[in-house]
Amino acid sequence: MSLVLSWLILSLAVWITAIVLPGFHVKSFGSAIVVAALFGILNFLLGQLFFVLLGIVTLGLAWLLAFLTRWLINALILKLTDALTDRLTIDSFGWALGGALMMSALGTLGEWLILSAF
Repeated sequence: MSLVLSWLILSLAVWITAIVLPGFHVKSFGSAIVVAALFGILNFLLGQLFFVLLGIVTLGLAWLLAFLTRWLINALILKLTDALTDRLTIDSFGWALGGALMMSALGTLGEWLILSAF
């Protein structure tokens, strides 16, 4: 149940981000659900690998700046999601950075609201 709830929260975050940011486009809420699933799978499979690789390449600086590193990795995974599906279109990497930041904030807020309600 927790996985489904997190998926729905991420889907809402994707959809709201597409409404607010002009360079971040999702076709419909159904598309946001598919995009959230694909983003979640890619983040699970590649997120930690990218984090470790960036940590090695930057000689540990990525671990010191973990928030910025995770933000950059989420933007990269968003662009990868954009490349893999036609349901999401992101105009540039700058919009991917903005989308990653907004999705993270909305997801955190959504998880907090759900946890405080139950």
